[in-house]
Amino acid sequence: MRLRGMRQSRNVEDRRGRGSAATVGIGGIGLVIVLAIGYFTGIDVTPLLQQDASYSAGGEANLSPEEEAAGTFSAQILGTTEDVWSDIFQGELGRRYSPPTLVLFSRATQSACGGAQASSGPFYCPNDQNIYLDTAFFAYMAQRMGAGGDFAAAYVIAHEVGHHVQNELGILAQTFEIRSQVSEAESNAISVRVELQADCLAGIWGRRIEGLLDGTDVAEAMNAAERIGDDYLQSQAGMYPNPHSFTHGTSEQRQRWFARGFQSGELTACDTFTTDRL
Repeated sequence: MRLRGMRQSRNVEDRRGRGSAATVGIGGIGLVIVLAIGYFTGIDVTPLLQQDASYSAGGEANLSPEEEAAGTFSAQILGTTEDVWSDIFQGELGRRYSPPTLVLFSRATQSACGGAQASSGPFYCPNDQNIYLDTAFFAYMAQRMGAGGDFAAAYVIAHEVGHHVQNELGILAQTFEIRSQVSEAESNAISVRVELQADCLAGIWGRRIEGLLDGTDVAEAMNAAERIGDDYLQSQAGMYPNPHSFTHGTSEQRQRWFARGFQSGELTACDTFTTDRL
């Protein structure tokens, strides 16, 4: 991506370096592996972190050059999403877009949706309209998932911004209400439609910033979408893929809906709720 000179969003709250300084115990890569266990299996790994002597409530830690770069990159990407969705909301919907705040943290923090753990991965909290991101997730994507590249990381942020767009449009509230009244399998099926729509919205963002992209960027996003499909992740974990347990969609679905948004650049292309074919 060609981000040199791009503005950084002011809607970033950087909580990294506030406590939880890694001084001894679990090393950097080891920590990433532990966090990944929780993110991709749904297991709460907080006790593993708390057993480590370095996971303490106090102290300050200086950010490494890599962490500083990740923060700058994230703020720049958020800035591009603000420009894109402000234009779409104003031009196509006739309304003002209120951007989310991106909260950068290390290991753990608090959100209006409860405790935010790095083990939960990046997520959007509609209660405070914040996106929570431990930038160590970028390292895991590149080093352990084979989903490296700046546009792959940007796709992660754009996907979470997609959830904020859904919240702004009232979609999340409607789906939350429905999911609370149906079975687990039905709730999961609705979750898949929510997530695939967020992928499609990320694709729209990608199309609107096409001038910033390099030749390999779209391929990086498609590769990342493959590596975070429910079927792929379950297979990598030694499990037989169970469609009834899927909450985000298969690799093929995630790739296709991102591509659909990217190819069209239009909101009308992202209706995952009325289609018979996901």
